[in-house]
Amino acid sequence: MTPDIKRFQANLRDELNGAALYTALAEAEPDPVRKDLFLQLARSESTHAQFWRDKLTAAGIDQPAHVPDFRTRLLARLARHFGPAFVLPSIAAAEYADRNKYAAQPDAQSLSAEERGHAAIVQAVAQPGGQGAGVTGAEIARAEPWHRGSSGNNLRAAVLGANDGLVSNFCLIMGIAGAGTTQKIILLTGFAGLLAGACSMALGEWLSVTNARELAQTQIAKEAEELEHTPEAEQRELALIFQAKGLPKQEAQRVASTLMKNKDSALDTLAREELGIDPTELGGNAWAAAGTSFVLFSAGAIFPIAPFLFLKDQTAVFASIGVSALALAGIGMLTSLFNGRNPGFSAGRQVVFGGIAAAITYGVGRLLGVSFS
Repeated sequence: MTPDIKRFQANLRDELNGAALYTALAEAEPDPVRKDLFLQLARSESTHAQFWRDKLTAAGIDQPAHVPDFRTRLLARLARHFGPAFVLPSIAAAEYADRNKYAAQPDAQSLSAEERGHAAIVQAVAQPGGQGAGVTGAEIARAEPWHRGSSGNNLRAAVLGANDGLVSNFCLIMGIAGAGTTQKIILLTGFAGLLAGACSMALGEWLSVTNARELAQTQIAKEAEELEHTPEAEQRELALIFQAKGLPKQEAQRVASTLMKNKDSALDTLAREELGIDPTELGGNAWAAAGTSFVLFSAGAIFPIAPFLFLKDQTAVFASIGVSALALAGIGMLTSLFNGRNPGFSAGRQVVFGGIAAAITYGVGRLLGVSFS
């Protein structure tokens, strides 16, 4: 099989997966504007797929019926259960990473600009508070790198939170087991590690969100003070913001003047556009963030402990290693949703690095256990 045929087939698979994913997002999206946007993206991906299918047909290659890959099926299922907003940041990351995938393919230059446009549009929709409506050409052209919106990625936060609990407690338990301690001590240490780590993560998240909220409130209060004392300067700022978004100078000044008639609307716009703060959220709910971190860390940390509740001695140790390895592989497969790598590669890498960390702590525990005894 020639390199061109392999490239055509790989491109066809990517486009068909994209069409299937955007179709699933449209089916799960209740908002009619966003639903229509996803359907348009799905149709565009289908058009791109036909481009590559025609090339394969011209080369005498028949393609079997397409089955969406693991990543596409999982993202579609998550979108159906938790809503498209839950998976959009991961999709935006992948689109941004692949935005120039056709740049080095001379026969696909007609598709390259459209792929970059798709990436910018999905990034705009994935931004916290993004509605997907009224996205102007100027905004698309200036779409920021996806990592600026990473704070809204609930899926990434969930996976990494569970990973923290799994790896830290797996290493802790292997270190204690390596020292040759009794089953009761291992269980006590494992649950203590679970609670200590979960409380630490929850407190850290609470402090982070609380500090972010307080900083946002301070910045908004200062902006309100400036709006009250120097309205002309704030009106000029608003006009410049609208000009930066692509409005003509006179139109930008007219919109800014209209907004300034309502100080609340003007403050809301300045907070969003100048400070990058959503006044209705202010960084989220600190207690909800803390509770979520506690649960996610605990969910990961329970895997290495569980075998010691039912098994004994070395059997429990080997079972803990096996269960933890499976959990690491599962988390690795989930990370492939937002790192763009092959699920098998991500799972294997996660198991290898997690296993190395656990082996080191087991060895240290073994040496310390022998030394202390």
